Amino acid sequence: MTSQDNQNEITTTAQDSLDSQAAIIDPTAIDPTAIDQNANEQTASEQIDLAHIDIATITDTANLPQPSLQPIQQATYKANTTDFIVNELLPLDFTGEGEHLWLHIEKSGMNTAYLAKLLSEWADIPLRDVGYSGLKDRHALTTQWFSLRIPKKQLPPTEFAPVDIGENETVTILAQNWHNKKLNRGTHRANQFVITLRDIQFASDGDENVDDENNVSPEQLLSAKEAVEQHLTRIGKNGVPNYFGPQRFGRQGNNVREALSLFARPPREPRPQPKKSKRKRAPREQNTMELSAARSLIFNEILAARVRDGSWNTGLAGEVFNLDGSGSIFTSETLDDTLHARIDSGDIHPTAVLWGTGNDKVTGSAADLETTVVQHSPLLMQLATGLEQRDIKAQRRALRLPIEALSWEWSDDQTLVLNFTLTTGSFATSVLASLVQQLIY
Repeated sequence: MTSQDNQNEITTTAQDSLDSQAAIIDPTAIDPTAIDQNANEQTASEQIDLAHIDIATITDTANLPQPSLQPIQQATYKANTTDFIVNELLPLDFTGEGEHLWLHIEKSGMNTAYLAKLLSEWADIPLRDVGYSGLKDRHALTTQWFSLRIPKKQLPPTEFAPVDIGENETVTILAQNWHNKKLNRGTHRANQFVITLRDIQFASDGDENVDDENNVSPEQLLSAKEAVEQHLTRIGKNGVPNYFGPQRFGRQGNNVREALSLFARPPREPRPQPKKSKRKRAPREQNTMELSAARSLIFNEILAARVRDGSWNTGLAGEVFNLDGSGSIFTSETLDDTLHARIDSGDIHPTAVLWGTGNDKVTGSAADLETTVVQHSPLLMQLATGLEQRDIKAQRRALRLPIEALSWEWSDDQTLVLNFTLTTGSFATSVLASLVQQLIY
């Protein structure tokens, strides 16, 4: 067993649509040699067939498999702005000095990037001098930190009160502190969520809905609510599949379509660095959204296969494990009792690849499964090839998402308020998907 550090990130399909491209019944029963041969024989006609693939259905995360049947058949969320509250958790001791003004801001109806633009205009500074840790949902009530580099601490003569905002957009500064560093992406540890689910219809054992309109007995309603609470207790202990959420893929999967268009063009040649230049160029974030969507779809499909075979939270031979709460990973060719105990306790989590070059840490059955899922889908193959051609480095992401401090409260028989915390890079929709079969938004 060897220990290694993850490069940068341990960090949300319709299987019928993918299976129409190639039959996948038991990935572990397929000869890897035949897989390599089939991949090498991929023809131009297979590339053309990609135009007929239903991207919207494949990227619909509601179609992803879950370890157990969700006890809520249907629920509405984000009916009101306050039904989806996100609070950024960024524990930090401010120095009280320096030229970076950190602002703790509550906003609603506005995305993070647009608020950063408004702040740069108010402070009369370049947009690059405005820092934030992560993107927050526009259709929610959110709190997060921003930093502004203010040369010589010369604040604008007027308070920040933007007028170029919509009727349903609000911005409030909650606190401000001076600090000697800029706020960089991915700095915050976690996000706390308060989510209200309304108009709940329960899924009963008889595959019938239990709601007020069905004139159910008090005993039936109590049993349905108890089933929900038992499910919440279970996922609070065991976690849920760490799927990328629907926002990663854009409306109707448009980010994946853009990735396919990008990969259809030759990669750009890197600009040569002058030999005598000692200045380090900052990496250019080009096509970040498209590249991320491509990796996320591949990851979700690998995770879906592992949910189906039950190995998403138990591990496979050759697994790469993530140490909970850190970016540290290590490999193991075999699974022994000690590893099983650490997995069961939540100390470590199995991982899957965020596709790219250098995916050489995983071996054995775990590697075979990842290869099988990708190479038996022309769509995933084209995405994987495009990522490799652009020299995107492979990373690992935990298959299991732990849920911290999960609690709940019934406002009434059809309204449930959830309160929980997730590490940065994970998706609240993954928690909701494990609980609700159909989310109405």
